[in-house]
Amino acid sequence: MAWKSMPEEHRIGLVLLPVMFANLAEYRMGKQQPEIGGTMKKSIWLMVVPLIIGLVGCSSIPEKSTKKSAKATHAPGVTHAPGAKVNLENTSLVKKMLYEQYSQWKHTRYRIGGMSRSGVDCSGFIQLTFKTKLGVILPRSTEFQVQLGESVSKSELKAGDLVFFKTRWSGRHVGVYIEDGRFLHASSTYGVTISKLNESYWKSAYWKAKRLDM
Repeated sequence: MAWKSMPEEHRIGLVLLPVMFANLAEYRMGKQQPEIGGTMKKSIWLMVVPLIIGLVGCSSIPEKSTKKSAKATHAPGVTHAPGAKVNLENTSLVKKMLYEQYSQWKHTRYRIGGMSRSGVDCSGFIQLTFKTKLGVILPRSTEFQVQLGESVSKSELKAGDLVFFKTRWSGRHVGVYIEDGRFLHASSTYGVTISKLNESYWKSAYWKAKRLDM
């Protein structure tokens, strides 16, 4: 991926990576004075945070489980929120509700694990959008959201389809398609925003799309 096409947080992570390891090495080898150890730890932590955001990307909060054994393999079923639900086949109404959601949430900052106007991550924003605007309750994490519905080709996308991206090594990102190649999502760089699938970064990171079979 070209350096100029990378989102800002990716470039920050790559720049800070060698600095972080250099500081860690010096600290472990005793080159840093013991009395400033607390300061060193704080500075290292401040470097690690943007690095994690930049290199891991959108966080997916696992679904709660009563089992002590490891991860679940199947997504919880999709249910309807109390009250009237929007027919996902009604494309014009779905688009209207998605634009309304954008108007209410635009520029809300990105926060890993967030679920409110003070900060939200990608899968949390999608869950909130479908619940409050479309009357559909989705799982919380991208791990389970990607298991829902039927696969749909990029050329056949319509409003309400979930679009997924592979960001970096193991990162996964999700948004909801609106129209004309645009999708609504919570970006780790810009917060809640509308982006275009043909932008260089999203074009190269595009993974798949799913249509909910309600």
